Amino acid sequence: MSAGVPETSAPQDSTGPTDRTEREVLRGVRADLLLAGIWTPARDGARMDVEDPSTCQVLASVADAGPADAVAALDSAVEAGAAWAATAPRHRSEILRRAFELVLERCERLALLMTLEMGKALEESRAEVRYAAEYLRWFGEEAVRVGGRWAVSPDGTGRLLTMRGPVGPCLLITPWNFPLAMAARKIAPALAVGCTAVIKPARLTPLSTLALAGILQEAGLPAGVLSVLTGHDAAAVTEPLLADPRLRKVSFTGSTAVGRRLAARASRNLLRVSLELGGNAPFLVFEDADLPAALDGAVVAKMRNIGQACTAANRFLVHESLVEEFAHGLAERLSRLVLGRGTRTGVDVGPLIDTRAVGSMLELVDDAVARGARVLTGGGAPEGTGHFFAPTVLAGIRPGSRVLTEEIFGPVAPVVAFGSEAEAVAAANDTEHGLVAYVYTRDVGRALRVAEGLRTGMVGVNRPVVSDPAAPFGGVKASGYGREGGNEGIEEYVDLKYVAIDPR
Repeated sequence: MSAGVPETSAPQDSTGPTDRTEREVLRGVRADLLLAGIWTPARDGARMDVEDPSTCQVLASVADAGPADAVAALDSAVEAGAAWAATAPRHRSEILRRAFELVLERCERLALLMTLEMGKALEESRAEVRYAAEYLRWFGEEAVRVGGRWAVSPDGTGRLLTMRGPVGPCLLITPWNFPLAMAARKIAPALAVGCTAVIKPARLTPLSTLALAGILQEAGLPAGVLSVLTGHDAAAVTEPLLADPRLRKVSFTGSTAVGRRLAARASRNLLRVSLELGGNAPFLVFEDADLPAALDGAVVAKMRNIGQACTAANRFLVHESLVEEFAHGLAERLSRLVLGRGTRTGVDVGPLIDTRAVGSMLELVDDAVARGARVLTGGGAPEGTGHFFAPTVLAGIRPGSRVLTEEIFGPVAPVVAFGSEAEAVAAANDTEHGLVAYVYTRDVGRALRVAEGLRTGMVGVNRPVVSDPAAPFGGVKASGYGREGGNEGIEEYVDLKYVAIDPR
């Protein structure tokens, strides 16, 4: 076991999917592409294995799509487009509502499937299933509220009519870390306004998206409205679509580097683009904060999804009067968390997604320690099978440490001190990213001042979770543009048309 890793954090039993329920869930997975309403193998017959990150065992083999499959998916989206756009909003709403109900009915099976392919503890997977379902319900309700306006022109000689219609066929590209929620968050608004869509889930976690597509079919979604392309080579299936003038919208959640390349590629056809990219979230704790509440919130903000979230707290900026107490309090809390296969009872923290993720954590910790940081708990990967890494707290971080400038995307928490409010805001903003920030203070005036000064798309005040289907989710700067969720989420999938009318 690596130095600094407490014995109590050794992974629990990490056997493979031998449980009967696990086998039944895996047998029920759709393993082919969804094209024109039909589940079909890839044209060249290629397959791709999906592994359990806690055991490194193969869970399932799914179709590995290629360029010809991508073109076929867009063909079906275009063919189904006019009829779906003309479908009554209430009918689209009811399909999404039925899908919402079916997702909740199958919460346990979907949660287990997600845990098997992604690794997070079952309770977190259950929460994600409920969260994903809420996007189906929210945008199902919004489907009947896509409207325009009617006005008399200022000079009285004409009438101004605006109307909103579907932007057209959409390409939706989702990440591996929240496989069900991210699929629902993109699919639901597109379908609600009458767009057809092609979704490309991450190669590491395609099973949850396949399950959701099957549920939407069962809920009454017509053939061709939604296609699913699973595959290991994202460029092979996205390039033909981005080059095709029939595609009109792309929505991507993933790394900033990939987002930049995708935006450049999409600009050639002037596609509508929304990007939800990386984060480097600061977690600010002021001297008047409720310290126990801040510590509890820090655990949630850091460890949600094993730290593998763009919204995860990346840098803990704590007032100098509290920094030592906070750092040791956080270390004590994280040291009690139990590592293990997410399907096991009592497990708090599952594996990271792959070997590269573990290597990245080791590099960040080693760099910080080499510059003088202290490891208060964790610091390494326990021995054994699976991609596990111990929850880690670092104190005494020196300027220039990579852990302060890079998106961590794992269970490593660096704690640094600040002296003044202005210093805290400046440190929080000292990053190219701007997705979310967290602020803990009992002073309402300070909370508002700091929230206004932070260059982020979202701020959590005295709370460690900001995501809500009824609220706009998104960032600024290198964290992307566009919003998902809320009333604003609908606007990403509609075109606005203005009609000038002479009433005479």
